[in-house]
Amino acid sequence: MGLAVAVAGCGSAVASAGKGQIVAVGAENEYASVISQIGGRYVAVSAIESNPNTDPHTFEASPSVARTVAAARLVVQNGVGYDTFMNKIESASPSSSRTVIDVQSLLGLPDSTPNPHLWYSPRTMPAVAAALVKALSAIYPSHAAYFAANAKRFDASLEPWYRALKQFAARYPRTPVATTEPVGDYMLQAAGTVNLTPFQFQSDVMNGLDLAPQAVTLQDGLLSGHQVKVFLYNQQVTDSLTESLLAKAKQYGIPVVGVYETMPTPGYDYQSWMLAEINALQRAVADHASTERL
Repeated sequence: MGLAVAVAGCGSAVASAGKGQIVAVGAENEYASVISQIGGRYVAVSAIESNPNTDPHTFEASPSVARTVAAARLVVQNGVGYDTFMNKIESASPSSSRTVIDVQSLLGLPDSTPNPHLWYSPRTMPAVAAALVKALSAIYPSHAAYFAANAKRFDASLEPWYRALKQFAARYPRTPVATTEPVGDYMLQAAGTVNLTPFQFQSDVMNGLDLAPQAVTLQDGLLSGHQVKVFLYNQQVTDSLTESLLAKAKQYGIPVVGVYETMPTPGYDYQSWMLAEINALQRAVADHASTERL
């Protein structure tokens, strides 16, 4: 179902649109994946952020990215300060025919929401899919039933992930974990884990701030004291601190799981990516096996 997603990465041409196709953009490739699945043959989709080797928080839009967004009839962006470059481009190229789905607004979240990685929440993408049906149907009313059917299939395809989250929570209740950043925190919450890393630590790492020595000592203690069952880290953004913590986790026999901010490609769509992440968490707890890369 759906079309292959053309990735813009750090900037390339607009996805080639065929006759009757809606040019659409996902600010992050996980949103582009969902657009493609709901719009199917009636959309030509580009993803702006798609490179797993770059830090999405420091992404800078190139002129080609600006052209991609300016040409779009439909845009999905995260909000919560995560992809503010999209707002700047849209303001510079206003269009009364462009529909923008801001996921923060869609979910009714305040600007103060501390964790911007909304796609890890089980409630996010069904809401995005429903909004896409509405937006696409407004553009192509004659294909409304097609978009609705695609959304129904998409929602059903999320069930294996939901089941895996519930099964993990039931089998391994209140599993203690540590993280470097809040990338996968919404999923960890849904899986019933207890993140022992203070959120201030996670937030400071996410925002590239200097960490208090006592915060680093506390994090070290979670690993050396075997207070956690799993150590999760942002696979896309590593520095000397992350490398040090990874080394300590391995030294003390704590399984490691890498989580991503943009969907690993090729080989994944949104739902298979989410399922792979919870499966990696389960392997870490059940089999003491690390999954640093998907």
